[in-house]
Amino acid sequence: MGLHLVDVYKNPNIGLFLKANDKVLLVPKGLAPTKCERFSRDLEVSLCPTSVGGSRLLGPLVSMNGNGVLVSRMAEQQEVREIASGTGINVARLESKYTAVGNLVAANDKRALVSPVLEARAVSQVRDVLDAEVERASIRQYYQVGALVVATNSGAAVFPELDEREVEKVGSSLGVEAYPTPINGGVPFVASGLVANTKNALAGNQTTGPELVFITRALKV
Repeated sequence: MGLHLVDVYKNPNIGLFLKANDKVLLVPKGLAPTKCERFSRDLEVSLCPTSVGGSRLLGPLVSMNGNGVLVSRMAEQQEVREIASGTGINVARLESKYTAVGNLVAANDKRALVSPVLEARAVSQVRDVLDAEVERASIRQYYQVGALVVATNSGAAVFPELDEREVEKVGSSLGVEAYPTPINGGVPFVASGLVANTKNALAGNQTTGPELVFITRALKV
C-alpha cells in the first residue's frame, strides 16, 4: 500500500484525467505507455484507455465503483463498449441534463453521495448501475459533491473547509471514516488531484508533505 506523487500531461490535476476502482484504471487514449505502466503498477490495476465524448477529461465525465460505471450522456457507443470491455462491469450513460457525472457523484462499492441537482431518474440510475445505497446531499453551498470527495471502501478524503460534524456526516453517508484535506498545495477540490482505490493512491505532484499525511490518514493507504 502507498501514496505516489504523479502528474498527467505535466499537470498535477490528475483527477481530471484518471478514474479508478480496485481492478481497473481508466486512462486517456494516447497517454504515454511508460506513464500508464507506472500508474498500473502503483494502483495494482489493469488499464483501460478510453475517452468520453472524445474528451480526455475522464474524471469529471465518469463515476465508477467496483460494481458499475456511469458515463456522461455525451459518451459515444464505441466508448461505452470500450469501457465495458476494459472493466468487465456494467456501463451506462447517465440520463441527466448534467454531463459532469464525476462531479455530481461520490461513491464506493456500498454507498454513493449524489448531488441534489440530479433528477430522480438519474438518482435511480446511480442506485442501479453502481449497486449502492444512495443519499442526496450538498456539501456546504456546493452541489458538486463528486469534486469535493474521493471515496474508497477504506475511507474518504473530503473538502478541507468542513467542520468536524460535517466531515462525520459525509463519512456516515459513505459508510467509512472521512478526513478533510486539500490537495496540490492548498486546492480544496480534492478530487481534482487525487485518484485512489482501497490499495493505493495517486496524488498530484504539487501535493505537500502535510497534505500527504492527511491523505494517508483519510484513505488508509
